[in-house]
Amino acid sequence: MAPLTTHMPPFEEAPLALIVDDDEPFRNRLCRALTERHWEASAVASAEEAIRFAGDRSPDLVLVDLRMPGAGGLDLIPQLRAIDSSMAIIVLTGYGSIPTAISAMKRGADHYLSKPADADQILSAYESLRTAAPESSEFPDSVPSLARVEWEHMQRVISDCGGNISQAARLLGIHRRSLQRKLSKYPPAR
Repeated sequence: MAPLTTHMPPFEEAPLALIVDDDEPFRNRLCRALTERHWEASAVASAEEAIRFAGDRSPDLVLVDLRMPGAGGLDLIPQLRAIDSSMAIIVLTGYGSIPTAISAMKRGADHYLSKPADADQILSAYESLRTAAPESSEFPDSVPSLARVEWEHMQRVISDCGGNISQAARLLGIHRRSLQRKLSKYPPAR
């Protein structure tokens, strides 16, 4: 399958983004959104296609889906980093959790965003990577609340259990009604 590419006119020096995601509508939507923001955007559906593309074009920014058929995003990150250590790699996933974020960062990702992330959030993260002082010892301005982290973890476990609340409650070590009560509330603020 040939990568979807949206090109900018040759006289403009547009940065290049590569979207690696198995969800075709999401890839196409994100390509359009980045192109509207004066980026050149290409999209591929697999890790193998991403490696070929990165070897040929060396994008400025790579957006990697964590879960894909075949080689997943965690396996792809070090391979991309070996091709070009200067490219920014942002992991996008609908299954966000602290352990996977840590694993992605240890493997070489620069940033981690939970889906649905829009083009403005992605470009804001990219810009913060470009302007960040190297070896900065500053602490972040904010972190997610403990309640938010707990809520996101419960959502991930439920997703992994295929929506089965009883099974998720067993895995989480809480009563099913307690889990339902926690889920019935609005998600805690970040």
